[in-house]
Amino acid sequence: MEDIGGDRVDALYALLVQTGAAHGTYEETELNGVYDQDWPRWYAGYAIEHGIGDMLGHPVTTDQLAAFLDRSNLDLERIEAERREPWASYTARRIAAEL
Repeated sequence: MEDIGGDRVDALYALLVQTGAAHGTYEETELNGVYDQDWPRWYAGYAIEHGIGDMLGHPVTTDQLAAFLDRSNLDLERIEAERREPWASYTARRIAAEL
């Protein structure tokens, strides 16, 4: 990971990777392999339960985080494919800087 925000970005990145893995399991086991259209809300709930507020130094609501994740993902998709970085690193940097 690039050192923008240091340990906080690294911790957020690790949490997002963990969240992604847990969500993959959720889609397979609970949704029987169906794509979760409401993934930002699921990710937000998981991240909040696993301490994202402590990492940020302030509380964040599920609604706030879900909306942020959705917006950030749309922004990432607009970046040219060859210049696009992995979702977890891009999102961790944005969370650290903007939330």
